[in-house]
Amino acid sequence: MIERLLPGIAWMRRYDRIALQGDALAAVIVTIMLIPQSLAYALLAGLPPEVGLYASMAPLAAYALFGSSSTLAVGPVAVVSLMTAAAVGDLATVGTPEYRGAAIALALLSGVFLVAMGLLRLGFLASLLSHPVISGFITASGILIAASQLKHILGIEAGGHTLIELIRSLAAQVDSINGPTLAIGAGATVFLFWVRRSLKPLLMKAGFGPRLADSTAKAGPVAAVIATILLVDLLALGEAGVKVVGDIPQGLPPVALPPLDPALWRELLPSAVLISVVGFVESVSVAQTLAAKRRERIDANRELVGLGSANLAASLTGGYPVTGGFARSVVNFDAGARTPMAGVMTALGIGLAALLLTPLFQQLPKATLAATIVVAVLSLIDIPALKRTWQYSKSDFAAMAATIAMVLGAGVEAGIVTGVALSIVLFLVHSSRPHMAVVGQVPGSHHFRNVKRHKVITSPTVLSLRVDESLYFANARWLEDKLYDMAVADKAIRDVVLICSAVNDIDASALESLEALVERLGAAGVSFHLSEVKGPVMDKLKRASFAGHLTGKVFLSHYDALAALDPDTTARASGRAAAEGIIATP
Repeated sequence: MIERLLPGIAWMRRYDRIALQGDALAAVIVTIMLIPQSLAYALLAGLPPEVGLYASMAPLAAYALFGSSSTLAVGPVAVVSLMTAAAVGDLATVGTPEYRGAAIALALLSGVFLVAMGLLRLGFLASLLSHPVISGFITASGILIAASQLKHILGIEAGGHTLIELIRSLAAQVDSINGPTLAIGAGATVFLFWVRRSLKPLLMKAGFGPRLADSTAKAGPVAAVIATILLVDLLALGEAGVKVVGDIPQGLPPVALPPLDPALWRELLPSAVLISVVGFVESVSVAQTLAAKRRERIDANRELVGLGSANLAASLTGGYPVTGGFARSVVNFDAGARTPMAGVMTALGIGLAALLLTPLFQQLPKATLAATIVVAVLSLIDIPALKRTWQYSKSDFAAMAATIAMVLGAGVEAGIVTGVALSIVLFLVHSSRPHMAVVGQVPGSHHFRNVKRHKVITSPTVLSLRVDESLYFANARWLEDKLYDMAVADKAIRDVVLICSAVNDIDASALESLEALVERLGAAGVSFHLSEVKGPVMDKLKRASFAGHLTGKVFLSHYDALAALDPDTTARASGRAAAEGIIATP
């Protein structure tokens, strides 16, 4: 029972020296990577840099107790930081205590919502966000995030929540570009791109092992941070207009209750829900990908509780909304993390940095942090996915393109709402006109296939129809009219058999339509039958006494139906098979 409430107890009981070694190495590598990232993502969220450090401590420990992934690394991420800035920016001014308080309250609401979803076992709701919508949202967010950081790289003042606003704002300030800032920002960006693409192969050629080469390459942002801090300090570039992080308070995060303001909570609640859902989908997809490599299992409901606990911990320690990050989780996995203890050790490492190292970041240029963000988010942009989605599904492409357009043109919240709404509408439109096929018997077999795709034998008096969709309110009336029109169009038809092999459910609306169809066909002298009805569906039909309305029968298989209603056709199919030398298939 305790392990069900605290999954972390299970791995603690099995913890050994081998796991400790793997976790410790992974923690060192992830800590080195996470320090500049935490500072950078706090900047993206419009928060003081120390808030990024605070959001990388207690949440890691909380997730280790309640989460189900052994390698997921929780903390600030780019997309959630952008969504935080968009949500809080409408309620308070950046840099004010009210802005920071609203971000902390947002973490509280996200945590409560995620935990509630987990306790109610609503992890399946994440599937309502289709992959094209999520892919389009992340791609557009990556573009928007990169554009929002150009002001720091150029050393100018600019703002805006949409791509158009950002471009206009940047264009208006182009004459104010600060040369030293641009040199630092552009140089750091080029260096980080080179590190990501080329450093590991060079190190391996120099004799480094694959793991050591990879770990060294992951420390590229730290090298950029150290180099630019020294550059600003030695050349006094702060006096030349290069904006730096400034004083960062030393010490561990303050433990305090978040703002208990119901009015503020009401304002933030819609954003908290969106952040929670997007963060959960991103996190659980990463966790499942990594778990599959070790044949481990991820429990979506436990993940909800784990992420919710992490956000609650963030709200109690001065942080802002967090989730599982793709890049740091992959690094954690590749570095050899065996259990969530790697996250706890990472939190301790961040804590030591907050206690001892924050004075060293005083001269850190904001341009360097912006370069870190740009390089990180550009890997999220997947423009070729548009072409792949277009080739596969035009409706999915429409949802994806609309999401991208709305994120870039109206903001992140409008984009994700539009994408989800359009996905639901397209699903309803598609399922309201389900694929339906007239089928015939394949000679020499008991199989039935679409008459438009296969050479089959059909009955002159029995109309055999297969519907490839569950029957519910959106398609019930259409199906009723379609079946009736097809049945009465041919005066020779005496029986209609609906093959239900692909029907997983029949709701109350569809049941009423079927009952109405039975009466309409009966008045026209046509009997209505069902075949291959699944057990759960048949149970519902029995409870509704549908058999009392049925003018025909319910057959176990469609072959049984045709053999009973038109034995001549089944005999003809067998005879044709024998004449053509076809071997019968049971």
